[in-house]
Amino acid sequence: MQRAALFRGGDAQMAAGDLGELLVPYMPTIRVPKSGDRVYKTECAFSYDSPDSEGGLYVCMNTFLGFGREHIERHYRKTGQCVYLHLKRHVREKVPGASGGALPKRRNAKLFLDLEISSDLNSDDFEYEDEAKLVLFPDHYEISLPNIEELPALVTIACDALLSAKSPYRKQEPDSWEEELQASKHAKALVQLDNGVRIPPSGWKCSRCDLRENLWLNLTDGSVLCGKWFFDGSGGNGHAVEHYRETGYPLAVKLGTITPDGADVYSFDEEEPVLDPHIAKHLAHFGIDMLQMQVTENGLRDNDIKPRVSEWEVIQEAGVKLKPMYGPGYTGMKNLGNSCYLNAVMQAIFSIPEFQRAYVGNLPRIFDYSPLDPTQDFNTQMAKLGHGLLSGQYSKPPMKSELIEQVMKEEHKPQHNGISPRMFKAFISKGHPEFSSNRQQDAQEFFLHLINLVERNPVGSENPSDVFRFLVEERTQCCQSRKVRYTDRVDYIMQLPVAMEAATNKDELIAYELKRREAEAARRPLPELVRAKIPFSACLQAFSEPSNVEDFWSSALQAKSAGVKTSRFASFPEYLVVQIKKFTFGLDWIPKKLDVSIDMPDFLDITHLRARGLQPGEEELPDIAPPIVIPDDPKALDIDESSVMQLAEMGFPLEACRKAVYYTGNLGAEVAFNWIIAHMEEPDFAEPLVIPAFGEVASSGAAALGAVGLDNQPPEEMVAIIISMGFQRNLAIQALKATNNNLERALEWIFSHPDPEEESDPALDTMDMENNANANILAETGSEGPRIKDGPGRYELFGFISHMGTSTMSGHYVCHLRKEGRWVIYNDLRVCASERPPKDLGYIYFYHRIPS
Repeated sequence: MQRAALFRGGDAQMAAGDLGELLVPYMPTIRVPKSGDRVYKTECAFSYDSPDSEGGLYVCMNTFLGFGREHIERHYRKTGQCVYLHLKRHVREKVPGASGGALPKRRNAKLFLDLEISSDLNSDDFEYEDEAKLVLFPDHYEISLPNIEELPALVTIACDALLSAKSPYRKQEPDSWEEELQASKHAKALVQLDNGVRIPPSGWKCSRCDLRENLWLNLTDGSVLCGKWFFDGSGGNGHAVEHYRETGYPLAVKLGTITPDGADVYSFDEEEPVLDPHIAKHLAHFGIDMLQMQVTENGLRDNDIKPRVSEWEVIQEAGVKLKPMYGPGYTGMKNLGNSCYLNAVMQAIFSIPEFQRAYVGNLPRIFDYSPLDPTQDFNTQMAKLGHGLLSGQYSKPPMKSELIEQVMKEEHKPQHNGISPRMFKAFISKGHPEFSSNRQQDAQEFFLHLINLVERNPVGSENPSDVFRFLVEERTQCCQSRKVRYTDRVDYIMQLPVAMEAATNKDELIAYELKRREAEAARRPLPELVRAKIPFSACLQAFSEPSNVEDFWSSALQAKSAGVKTSRFASFPEYLVVQIKKFTFGLDWIPKKLDVSIDMPDFLDITHLRARGLQPGEEELPDIAPPIVIPDDPKALDIDESSVMQLAEMGFPLEACRKAVYYTGNLGAEVAFNWIIAHMEEPDFAEPLVIPAFGEVASSGAAALGAVGLDNQPPEEMVAIIISMGFQRNLAIQALKATNNNLERALEWIFSHPDPEEESDPALDTMDMENNANANILAETGSEGPRIKDGPGRYELFGFISHMGTSTMSGHYVCHLRKEGRWVIYNDLRVCASERPPKDLGYIYFYHRIPS
């Protein structure tokens, strides 16, 4: 589209010299968008206003942020920016032609904004016209465009560049992920070792560490290794990259992403995600033949099988005439392409009063104190989304028929039905390897990701995520010594296993399976689906039963032993989130969902799961940590170069990265990153690493600190190792000094002295503050203990999220919520009164505590 044509012709409002003189004071503030600048010309930073809205959109000519009419004054007052480009799309009924019908459809040269045409209007009956003009604040002086002869050249170029700029959400557009991937140059001639390796369908673990997530299967030798560590704390220790550097084996596939349609493949040599056209053959080499199962014996794809369609019909309440709902709290959300998981979770989140008060209730304060770029502020975008869902501004019923003709004679005022969460998704998924993609995701994983962001971005005095937080008491027992250990941890979701063995219709299931196999063999239509009916009580019982602890080390025996663990609620949350663990891997390696029906109760009482602590007659396991092997010669300790490179890629000096990895004992990039933050102000931070002899470590450390009058200072690398285990710095130093810098004895000392001495050396405190400015803050936070809202364990169901499809990597999510005494279905943009809420087919359930 030739947008430069916008500036040709047009009537001048004043002489060219007058316009130039008028704009002279503002010229230093007008910028021309460059490559990499984000231009928000389709959506307001604080609302869902757009050029389609009645007031249009104002785009700042300096920051390129967009603002609706309600929010433009705030930006002007905060920044002093005076020049804005006002964009407006007009929708009018077409003028009838000579034959009485609408004029023939032709290319509309009056459109220059990159906006979608409303699906509610018939494009054959309506015409669109885009308008742009410069607006000068505070007087709201308008300069209509085009005015190329009258405007200074810089202004003309800036306006044209702004209108030509690409959408900042281009990466979110459907199918963009697939378009970016290219076939790997290694795929066709990939050499695979005939080493007899066979990969099981579950239970994977990195062969070089204990990580069980973000695992990659090397397609040459079948090694299972962890991926890179990401800045947000997820990822791994980079052993997959390290393996490539050692062997040169270039391709790896991410375990857990393999579906009949493909998998995530990465090329270490090409340093980017790639396509492997021969992925089926490469996986079959290691016993993974799931891609051969893409088409079943009866010629139908898995998603085309009739029983699966019925699941889609039941959950979406297809075949039933549903009444649309409008107004506050009944606003739909557009699916951006596999973003239904986000829509379902956010609808449930903003049905909770605590989140409504935290973000929508504090909206004026959040907006007034937002940073200069509100598109990159979590609380601003949460408040914007909450207001969009709850205000009713974007959920208005269709206009009455008698008013339509009257309105259309002048101009159509479009009704906003639903919001498009592009800006919200772009921000919260930034830097996340999964949520930033266009693929389907697990709603439970996104829920926890959102809670993590809420925790890291406090709003007001109370954190709304506290309503989900609860303490879990874990009781671990050594099967040989019978001694026990009680520990507490924080959690946000109760995960219930599916007790398939407790199905109440086993005979029907067996008969159905026989009929299904016969139909497939004879290529006949499949019989009507029979779902396993599982009592909720059986799932609750399975949750409370003991589970085996892998690699259990008994401190009573000081050796590995068999151990069992049980979990109980040390506190009950205000809102209980229950996840049904439906997703698993079959023996044929195909990720699948257990298609079951569970009689989820409207009222739930889990009081019997309250933790009781140490019981009479129970003997606790000794507080002894597993032995840590320290090399006699620190020079023999190899530095993990993959961790070094991960840190260097963040911009830290290479030598500082090597020191961080060495002094934290090769415990990974995340621990080393914490060391860097604590030591980056030191004068020798970027000096080359000098590894002293073991006997010199303590003495050199003491000598270095002698200037501040501190003697017998423990070696910094030992302090770092203890801190990495979750202990405070002052406690680590105290333990090492008490045990003459013996690491194993220091750990024993910590477990036998759970409460550190209250009095400490003032000089030591000063040194701690200098070395780690956040130490006191962390200690103060830790002393408060976890924030919980304990109360009775009786709950009432108010919402659930359902999934349709065969795995979390495909399918569709829908949310049902109980509002104003009735159930409502939220299916992306479609919000209707629910007639048959499928409470037995849900995936994530939301319960609210019943006041006592």
